[in-house]
Amino acid sequence: MSRDPGARHEDPRDDDAAARDRGPGRRPAADPHANRPHAGLRSGTTAPGGTRAGTTGDGRSAAAPATHAELKSLLGAWALSVCSPAETAAVDEHLSGCHRCAEEARSLRDAVPLLQRPESLDLDPLLRTRVLDGCLDRRPPRIPVPEWAAPYDAETARLDALLQDIDEAEWHAPVRLRWIEEDEERQHRATVAKVIAHLMAVDGLVAVALGLADPLSALPGVALTAGSGTPTSRTRAYWAALHRPPTREVRDPWRSQSHELVRTASYTGGTSGGLPVAYGPCEIPLRDALLERAFACWVHGGDIADAVNYPYRPPAPRHLHAMIDLAARRLPEALAARRRAGRAAQPSPGARHLVSAGRPGRSLCLEIEGRGGGEWLIPLDSPAALPSEHHVVAQVVLDDEEFAQLVAGHIRPRDAAAGQTGDRAAVGDVLYAAASLSRL
Repeated sequence: MSRDPGARHEDPRDDDAAARDRGPGRRPAADPHANRPHAGLRSGTTAPGGTRAGTTGDGRSAAAPATHAELKSLLGAWALSVCSPAETAAVDEHLSGCHRCAEEARSLRDAVPLLQRPESLDLDPLLRTRVLDGCLDRRPPRIPVPEWAAPYDAETARLDALLQDIDEAEWHAPVRLRWIEEDEERQHRATVAKVIAHLMAVDGLVAVALGLADPLSALPGVALTAGSGTPTSRTRAYWAALHRPPTREVRDPWRSQSHELVRTASYTGGTSGGLPVAYGPCEIPLRDALLERAFACWVHGGDIADAVNYPYRPPAPRHLHAMIDLAARRLPEALAARRRAGRAAQPSPGARHLVSAGRPGRSLCLEIEGRGGGEWLIPLDSPAALPSEHHVVAQVVLDDEEFAQLVAGHIRPRDAAAGQTGDRAAVGDVLYAAASLSRL
């Protein structure tokens, strides 16, 4: 049989020799994909040397990947939808005929959502404030809410939005209430419904001061007179007077009472901020009482959110700042109460000196970081003394939310991540005094 002289004779031994010359893993020079060092680049990007990926040097479309290894290496990019159109088409065609690659591609695509940050379906808690601010900028309210009542208005609205989202069973979810009393941790196991009943009972003190009905007066068997009792005694009396555990039905009277409090305060034209509110043995002005109730609403809203696995953010910065300012203003009295109870640390010899009322005395610089923070000078030896930057003996630095949680009794003073300088006894007293502001 004659051989065509123009035909090339293929000898298997020549292939083996060529493979040895190329080395392991290298393509023969005749392979059309041997010179594609940038095959993984997306179409339309510029490769080194000025050539755009997906095109040849003269502008013609580059060949799509063809080998199994090339196509398999593109599965990750294909799952993330970052392949060029040519690569996508080639991978799709390959997957229709390669069972193993199709299984791997399916697994990779199923894993893609795990790489993405989950987005909350809940509305931004500041959305209500922004919408109302936008509306009020265009049309001022006929009866505006006083600035000192705005935090309470905002926090009750946020808590009400949380309560609207939970189902019937979650109203009986266990909630752990925590506070600090006599430098010791205290806890009480309640339910979501009992927490709302607690808020309503204590808010009743503010209601009575504004001339509204006391929610305890509607319950038979309550020994307290209208508007009397401490926040803790009122709560326990309310719980004890209930014939059965509270349910979601407690939401409506609490909601109506909070609306009535804001409405009544607004109708006074903001002039009732100094109205005294009885808090057991002491009295505080209405503006501080509503601010304290706003703080309690946020803290217990967080307790409820933890119980039902609901996202709950801190208050607006200006409202959080007002709450922290209230706590800072209450610290001198809390320090004096610790001294009277014998729980204050013994100062170093000569550290404490008595000053007359209105005179500067030893002070601690309380620096709160964050958008709701600020700086306060706390008189250490007497509530009547004037704080003075020339008599600062110690400094404490805390994050705004952490300080708020300390005041709420959710963080033990010894666990607070506080930056501390100066008199350690003074620092310890202030941290424990802050925690003593908490209660049930």
